[in-house]
Amino acid sequence: MQLLNKKESTLLFLNRIHKLSDYFNSKNIIHYSSILVFIILIVTSNKVMAQKDGSVSGSGSSGTNVGTTAAAFLEIGVGARAQAMGGAYTAITQDATAMYWNTAGIGRLSGFEATFSHIDWILDTNYDYFGIATSINEMFSVGANVTIFGVGEQPVRTVQLVDGTGEFYTAQDVAIGLSLALNLTDRFSFGINAKFINQRIWHSSATGFAIDVGAIYLTQFKGLQLGFSISNFGTDMQMSGRDLLNVVDPDVINEGVDNIPVNYETGSFALPLLFRFGVSYQLILSSISSDITFAVDLLKPNNDQESVNVGMEYLIFETFALRAGYRSLFLDENTGGLSLGLGLILSPSDSQFAVLVDYAYVDLGLLNAIHNFGLILRF
Repeated sequence: MQLLNKKESTLLFLNRIHKLSDYFNSKNIIHYSSILVFIILIVTSNKVMAQKDGSVSGSGSSGTNVGTTAAAFLEIGVGARAQAMGGAYTAITQDATAMYWNTAGIGRLSGFEATFSHIDWILDTNYDYFGIATSINEMFSVGANVTIFGVGEQPVRTVQLVDGTGEFYTAQDVAIGLSLALNLTDRFSFGINAKFINQRIWHSSATGFAIDVGAIYLTQFKGLQLGFSISNFGTDMQMSGRDLLNVVDPDVINEGVDNIPVNYETGSFALPLLFRFGVSYQLILSSISSDITFAVDLLKPNNDQESVNVGMEYLIFETFALRAGYRSLFLDENTGGLSLGLGLILSPSDSQFAVLVDYAYVDLGLLNAIHNFGLILRF
């Protein structure tokens, strides 16, 4: 081996230092910092889930905590596109429905967006979602959302008057949220949604507060995205109201003590905490002006066992979409199943305005199938 002279050795050393500095330039530092933050958030979320799992009492089938949480309406998915893709939407979402799935998604908006979604849910109940979101600049996006779940008037019945008392009651659940998303880099977004939750049936109600957090990371592999979210981290909920007031006689044998007013106290229940981790890949078919998106979500709830959602979308000419998915894989006796859907994007040429119309058919397994209709206005 030929020995290098002192000058050549110095030049070689400086060249290697230069290459090393290029590798660890600011862009690479930001890139790897984003990966580190993403991993830290996932690990932290899993620790939160582990702590919350221990706080949920009761047990359901197969040793799960099914039926032990409040505000079950928070577990119903939002948006016909997401529903058609089997709820595998954590890494994909970048519209106003992101405030439900993964708030970081609104950070990818380039303008203003409004969305409305309606579902004729089971047992004559209705589920509606309204959301608006807008980008403030390249870094910040904000949004607001309202979720309403309820049933129409129902007759009040008692043990003595099984045909009704002549009165009617209603039941309604509401969640109102405010969202903020930040694009920390061109590849990494973080979001948080703070929400007020209220459940009401006739004259009794329960109130709670919760936050949702999430992140999306666009990897250096073209088309591959990662996402995670943790939803409904908040206070327990407990019903109270004048329907729980009563008058009783504590001593039916002896006289003198009767008509004592009492207030029945209900138990408190945790919110349905849910951790999601998603992976999506978009394959662009430029030769036929189409693309195919595949998505997989891993779900870890505090009231059931882990499950997997999968979905895909075939977008043709950036106008017409065919979608399919499957919810709650690896769960027995569940309300998951096949989902199918269509989407239509109407946008005038050379205009940022667009109307997105979506439909989803969702099989609920042991329950009946439901139909989901969605509308998005984009400016």
